[in-house]
Amino acid sequence: MTAPAPDILLPALHKAAGDVTTDAAKLTDADVKAPSALPGWTRGHVLAHLTGISNAMARQLEYAARGETVELYDGGMDGRNRAIEMAAGHDAATHQADLSTAIDRALRAFDALPGVKDSSANRTGWWAPIAYRGGVVLDGGLALWRELTIHNADLLTGRGPETWGRDFCGHLFEFLEPRVQPGDKLLLQPLGLPPVSLGSGNRSTVVNGMLTDLAAWLAGREPTLGSLRASANADGTDLPELLPWPAATQAAK
Repeated sequence: MTAPAPDILLPALHKAAGDVTTDAAKLTDADVKAPSALPGWTRGHVLAHLTGISNAMARQLEYAARGETVELYDGGMDGRNRAIEMAAGHDAATHQADLSTAIDRALRAFDALPGVKDSSANRTGWWAPIAYRGGVVLDGGLALWRELTIHNADLLTGRGPETWGRDFCGHLFEFLEPRVQPGDKLLLQPLGLPPVSLGSGNRSTVVNGMLTDLAAWLAGREPTLGSLRASANADGTDLPELLPWPAATQAAK
């Protein structure tokens, strides 16, 4: 499995951005105050986080274009958390305006990057260093794609994990492999697709199900199609416990 290349990622980012702004525009003031799919977070918390991560990733690219790096969030994770709590209670119109502005800022930064033929050896454009995970701009694009797509499902507006595309699910399998316990090896068997092996431990578990259910489970979300079945040594078993998200302090909640 390999991460999507820039020419695949850029339109996927635009689609994810369009989906989340469209869905957020449907929310009323009462909707914003209602619980999201994330324990302890209202939809307002999710919207505030999406605004924050969009602005934060835009800033990563703006600095990278000058050959500089900057921490992801102003004030670090404490600053990120304070900003979410301060903005969570805003009314729907304010959330919608802030989110749209932040996403537009991020997309402008990604759209301004040099073409995909820019050489990684030059360490510019998509391969310019950023502070996020000690990676490059491409890593930031993948992160924003994850955040917009997964947290849109958390808004509970009807666009759940069952709508995630094959490329996105495949990316999650690769990105979330570090969630597999050290002693475990998972053989994911999506219906009608080739199996995917994650982890290198001695305890093998086969998990069968729809592609999107497998991706949702790995992402810590509710599999919406109810298709998952786990087995070990040909006997049914519980789904294995997973570790936290990789580098959880800078990943999706």
